[in-house]
Order: sequence, then structure tokens, then C-alpha cells
Amino acid sequence: MTKYFANRSKRKNAAEIALFVAAILAAILFILPTILTISNSFMSKTEINANYGAMISNAQQSGSMWGSGVQEESKQRIFISKDLNLKLIPDMVSFKQYITVLFMSPEYLLKFWNSVILTVPITVFQILLAAVTSYGFSRYKGKARAVIFFVYVILMLMPYQVTLVPNFMVSKWLNILETRWAIILPGIFSPFSIYLLTKTMRRIPTALYEAAKLDGCNEVQIFLHIVMPLTKNAMLSVGLLVFIDNWNMVEQPLILLKKQEMYPLSVLLSQINSGDVELAFAVAVIYMVPALLLFLYGEEYLLEGVSYSGGVKG
Repeated sequence: MTKYFANRSKRKNAAEIALFVAAILAAILFILPTILTISNSFMSKTEINANYGAMISNAQQSGSMWGSGVQEESKQRIFISKDLNLKLIPDMVSFKQYITVLFMSPEYLLKFWNSVILTVPITVFQILLAAVTSYGFSRYKGKARAVIFFVYVILMLMPYQVTLVPNFMVSKWLNILETRWAIILPGIFSPFSIYLLTKTMRRIPTALYEAAKLDGCNEVQIFLHIVMPLTKNAMLSVGLLVFIDNWNMVEQPLILLKKQEMYPLSVLLSQINSGDVELAFAVAVIYMVPALLLFLYGEEYLLEGVSYSGGVKG
């Protein structure tokens, strides 16, 4: 019997070690593109060309957005699979790309701030609107509420490409097409955060509402002094997800904006094979910094918001 349990313990340990190794390998594969992007951002143009060999070939294209600015006749980089040599550590660290992006090419910083101007209002006002709407969904019962919430769920399940044409038509009707409002307004009324916050607010015990009513609180006071503090972590976690989702927007600016100077930096990164790759790596790293910092700051709130049970700590 002792031998049986010893063999069983060894098999269990072997399985745990195998799972641990598999998790480590999966984590390495997951972060490898990010590591390569950061390391390549410190490589010189000569080293990148030497490492990637014939991976980049030149072709003429008009209207490129990379390089020293928008040019009528410029070169496009086309990626092909030949002589690939991925390197994690550069032979010689170079900051030329970052100097070019931050100090010598204002169009990159302009598009970075375009991303901020589009993303921050969407995130802030979407959370505020979702908090009020979710409170209504969680507090009041009835068939009308159930139908409206079901419609919100259906809209959330639809990919953005499905609603892009209706958004285009409504923006044109409101005369806000080719302005930032054509992107901000649909983003504010996104049903994603409403769904998540409604599920969170429904977990708040009814006894808290009844106790607040007995103390003479009205609905506004209940919302501000009970619901908001209890769902603060959930709102911060949802805000983080909304920020990252809109920070990476591509289709909306391409369809709803006409002027390229209004494009966010995410559009520029989507055309990474349209110009100097060494600059693209540096821009990609700069673009990752805000989302990475917010994630590191809000990781605890994200975990607490997802696992929130609606109870009272004490």
C-alpha cells in the first residue's frame, strides 16, 4: 500500500512538473513578439537589414505615411520569408529611432495625441453612462427591462464591422462624419461596459438597498454612497478593458475620418509594412507604454472587479 501511494505521488509530481513546463513555454511564446519588438527597436537600420536579409524589399507606392512624413512618392516595405534571423539582443544599441520619432518627426507625436483625444473621452464617458444605466437595469424589474437588456447583449455580441455601416449613415445624418465625434459618440454608447457592470450590480444584496431606504436615502444617494463604492473596482477594471480596446482601434478612423492628420497612431501601426521598419519598432514600443502602465497599475483592480461577489467586507 505504501508503494502504491509513493508511485501515485511520483506520477502526480511528474504531471505537475509537465504542466509547469508547458505553462512556461506558453508564456514564453506569448511574450516573445513583445520582447522582439522591444529589442528590435534598439537596433540600427543596418543591423535590422542584416538580420532580416531579403525579408524587406522595396516597391514604389504613393501616399506612404512613414519615414520623414507623408510623401507623394515613397517606398513600401513588402515582407517575404527568406534569410530570417531573429535576435533578442542587438549587437549595438541605437537610440536613433527613438530620437527620430520623439524629436525629429512630429507627425508621430501628433498621431499619438490623436489616440489620446479619441480614447480618453470614450473611456470616461462610457463608464459614467454605463454606471447609471447598469444601476437602472439592476434595480428595476419587468419585461421591458429584460427586453432592452437582451437587445444590449445582442449588440455586444455583434462585431464592430457589422455596425460600421449604420454608424457611418447615422454620423452622416448628424453631420458629424469626418470629425472625431463620429468615433467618440458610438464609443460612449457601447453596450460592453453596461453588460459587465449590470452583472456586478445585480450581486449587491437587496438588504443593503432596504437598509438605505429605512435610513431615508433616495435613489441618487443609494447610487452614489452604496453602489458606486461597492462597484469601484469593477468600474476600474471595465475602464481598463475599454481603454485598451479603443486604444487599438483601426477600422473606425479609416472609415469615419478622411483627413490622415486626424488618424490615431494605431492606424499607423496597422500599416507597419508601409515604410521604415526600424521606426515602426520604436513607435510600437512607445504605443505600448500607456496601456502597459495602466495594466500594471490596475491589475489588482482588474482581478478584484472580475471576481467581485457583491458582498460587504468587514
